[in-house]
Amino acid sequence: MKLFLITWLILTLIGPLWILATGGVDFKADYRTANRESAHLAPDPLTTREAMIQVYTARAFNWRGMFASHNWIAVKPKDAKAYTIYQVVGWRTYHGLPALSIAEDLPDRYWFNAKPTIILDMRGEQAEKLIPHIDKAARAYPYAAPYTLWPGPNSNSFPAYVAREVPELGLRMPADAVGKDFLGSATLFARAPSGTGYQFSVYGLFGILAARKEGIEINLLGLVYGIRFAPFAVLLPGVGEISLTH
Repeated sequence: MKLFLITWLILTLIGPLWILATGGVDFKADYRTANRESAHLAPDPLTTREAMIQVYTARAFNWRGMFASHNWIAVKPKDAKAYTIYQVVGWRTYHGLPALSIAEDLPDRYWFNAKPTIILDMRGEQAEKLIPHIDKAARAYPYAAPYTLWPGPNSNSFPAYVAREVPELGLRMPADAVGKDFLGSATLFARAPSGTGYQFSVYGLFGILAARKEGIEINLLGLVYGIRFAPFAVLLPGVGEISLTH
């Protein structure tokens, strides 16, 4: 038992400490002045006719970024002149607003100094077909109003929910998307967000996921440890994944 606890502690802290040591988190950032400009990753909607679905991830704000990422969904129907952004933002609740935000905006904004990365990019007829399903799932999200940082429902519980409702997306949520395994208080079994396997989860605190895209993930207290097979990677808290292939 002692060896298990020591091993678990090392695997839990090595990622967050690496993020801290390499400057992956800006503890001096002020949310009022932090960079929220475009990272120039998304095509200009004024010159791009085709329908688009993009999912973004970025290191969470302040100390949260040592352990987790923030993820959101952007869509642009065919011939639309702007993107619609679907995301859950916790501090909206401080102002009496629902945590879920659905609004036209830049899809690729920095997340308070953290540069985003695209984790899903779908275009053309397939995107056009799925956009109405994304919108329907988002508006039916059962936790649109409340927000709980840990273990959920939080900003990552939302895109994971949409992905389960629209498995054709094939969305593999990042392993460091803390909250993605929150299924609610009455659900223990569900399809994996990618739609390529299944998961068991107890309130997002304990569980296991096995899927072709995600690999094998073990959830302990909301943090993910595991192995992904294609491409091969080790999954650990904080860093999310450590790729062992080039």
